[in-house]
Amino acid sequence: MAKLKYLFIFLALFVSACSNTKYLAQNQKLYTGGEIKIDDKDIKKSDASSLKDDLSSLLRPQPNSSILGLRFKLWVYNKTRTNKKTGLRHYLNTHIGEPPVLVSSVDITKNSSILQNRLQNVSYFLAQVSGDTVSKNKTAKAVYTIHAGPAYHYRKVVFPKENDDLDTAVTGTSAQTLLKVGDKYNLDVIKNERIRIDARLKEKGFFYFAPEDLIMKYDSTVAGHQVDIFVKVKDATPDEARWIYKIRNIYVYPRYTLRDTGVKLDSAVKYRWYNVIDPRKTVRPFVFKNAVLLHPGDVYNRTEHNNSLNRMINLGPFSYVKNRFEDVTPDSAFLDIYYQLTQYKRKALSVDLLARQTSADYNGTQINLNFKNRNTFKGAELFTLTLFASRDLQFGGTANGYNVYQFGIQPSVTWPRFISPFNFTTNNAYIPHTILTAGYTLVDRTKLYKLNSFNASFGYSWKPSIHKQHDLNLINLTYVDAASISQIYRDSIKHTRNPALAHVINNQFTFGPSYGYTYTNTMEDYRINTFYYNGKVSTSANILGLVMGADTLSGKVKKLFGTPFNQYVKLENEIRFYHKLTPGFKVATRLLVGVGLPYGNSTVLPYSQQFFIGGPNSLRGFQARSLGPGAYNLPTSLNTGNNFLADESGDIKIEANAELRPKLFSIVEGALFVDAGNIWLLRPNRLQPGAAFGSNFINQMAVDAGFGLRFNLTVIVLRTDFGFPLIKPELAASQRTVINGIDFTDAKWRGSNMIFNLAIGYPF
Repeated sequence: MAKLKYLFIFLALFVSACSNTKYLAQNQKLYTGGEIKIDDKDIKKSDASSLKDDLSSLLRPQPNSSILGLRFKLWVYNKTRTNKKTGLRHYLNTHIGEPPVLVSSVDITKNSSILQNRLQNVSYFLAQVSGDTVSKNKTAKAVYTIHAGPAYHYRKVVFPKENDDLDTAVTGTSAQTLLKVGDKYNLDVIKNERIRIDARLKEKGFFYFAPEDLIMKYDSTVAGHQVDIFVKVKDATPDEARWIYKIRNIYVYPRYTLRDTGVKLDSAVKYRWYNVIDPRKTVRPFVFKNAVLLHPGDVYNRTEHNNSLNRMINLGPFSYVKNRFEDVTPDSAFLDIYYQLTQYKRKALSVDLLARQTSADYNGTQINLNFKNRNTFKGAELFTLTLFASRDLQFGGTANGYNVYQFGIQPSVTWPRFISPFNFTTNNAYIPHTILTAGYTLVDRTKLYKLNSFNASFGYSWKPSIHKQHDLNLINLTYVDAASISQIYRDSIKHTRNPALAHVINNQFTFGPSYGYTYTNTMEDYRINTFYYNGKVSTSANILGLVMGADTLSGKVKKLFGTPFNQYVKLENEIRFYHKLTPGFKVATRLLVGVGLPYGNSTVLPYSQQFFIGGPNSLRGFQARSLGPGAYNLPTSLNTGNNFLADESGDIKIEANAELRPKLFSIVEGALFVDAGNIWLLRPNRLQPGAAFGSNFINQMAVDAGFGLRFNLTVIVLRTDFGFPLIKPELAASQRTVINGIDFTDAKWRGSNMIFNLAIGYPF
């Protein structure tokens, strides 16, 4: 009966949403959109389909938006009509609601003219368009009948003959022309060709040249519906646009303000090939040697100039960069460049307040006190110092008072250059960085243990292009020392015989290099398909362990400074793929594969390097760190009620996620998702049966599904997800599939299976 009640409610809403036309006046008709009909049989189906999509996008106005055929915004508008200027109804009516689009607002003649013009611009010079409206009850649509005629193709493309440097340069770009013999005439391509040629000429010193200095003449009178097109420099092009410009002097103003009205060239300090004008000596002149890429005597190059601007911003201390070019000699082609940089406030203090929800009914808060100095040693070095304190408290029926308190300090210094005995140089748009970090954290898990954790790292980060980034840490160092361990925790280790629990409190020393590589084009929103990849390899004490002959399994445990060191190799891979179905509807997928190999001086990975699964950014139908490893399930006889035992970890991780992301209305986005994955041990452990990775790993994959809402506030995205399990790998093989037991109307089922996740940002 409960399920039927929900069905009737849904049907009532559906019928109500479909009855929008009852609010129309007697002589009004709701506009349902435009239809393109192409009556040319000679046009291929693929060409006709793309042509329809192109032409449909030009039709105005657009009909009322709909979701699964329902005009939800129009329904909200009709249901919330009010004469009031304030209140909830007014807000819903004006911010979410959408007034009806009537067929009377459609200008058939104007739309037909626009379509005909577009057809002529894409090679159909003889196209004819006629339009009419078709009514049905209280709705109407516009129908546009297209007779496109034959398409005109390029017979030949002619570039200018070599009369001067400019003609020679234009002709020199012809190998990469967008105008190909045999292609259809297309005005957009012609415009882009002018922009392409201009961009190439800007790389060759033609500073004052512009796309408007080119003219594209075409002759469509040749036989066979063909076009001859001629690329020509306009006769009226000024002399300055025909000259190749070189750089004479370069001036950098590191502390420019709007009050500065003079060039102050008398205070210029020459450093190598550029001049720094900084009377207050706020920045040391060498800072710009990796940012000023043009040199006196160089031919002007727009790419190097733009890269210089980008690098100056990437230096760190500067919030804004303005450039000015001065044509210094009227009778010859030389430029002086002035870079005017506005500085941030050098020192800044900020406070961050964070809230979070974790597994095992933990609710946490954290406060960070951050200090920044953006120009510490007057070399654009960024010094940051963070003091933090956090607490995670348990609430609910599982609370046993195992609260977690953390206190720490994290200093770091970042140099906008390579700090190295070797000379590395790059000339792209991105400044490389050298990063030194250190830190100390006190972890106090009440009633269980206290840990002192020290860490330090030194390495480099650089981007060869906008899509790629490399992160190389020459050294990552971590030292963990147990300050105190409670008897409760010692008894739990003994009772469960879980080596992971023991490893958390063992004094340990980890050191070694790591390397990460990232590729992404997800920032390019114009793409239909976008891709993200991140790979990372981490190591610890591999060479030292081999040299010292470390072999824990044979009893040869080696120590460094009196503490056993960890020895392992760890590989991590993450792939994301996004496909845009419509401008407001996206499919997002992710695959994670990671494996860690402890060997020599270690039998398990350090706790901080182990893999975990579940939670708001992982398998959302399971509590964080509650899954695995494999099909292992802590026996009831070993369950002491200490829910800290639920932090399951492994050496191998496989996870896959898929999510539909439709935009619903305003700032609200929806989500339907499916997650799958698990963690495993690399080696069998008789104390954890079913935990090791094997050939049947597919049958041990956990699966969940769910739905959620995202509130895109521009600055942040607030995310809510409801997930529930479909397959539970810890159950017996015949009972793992629990999809048949799903019952959203059953409060007991919801309490045992529905997981609510509140988070910031998208899960991937």
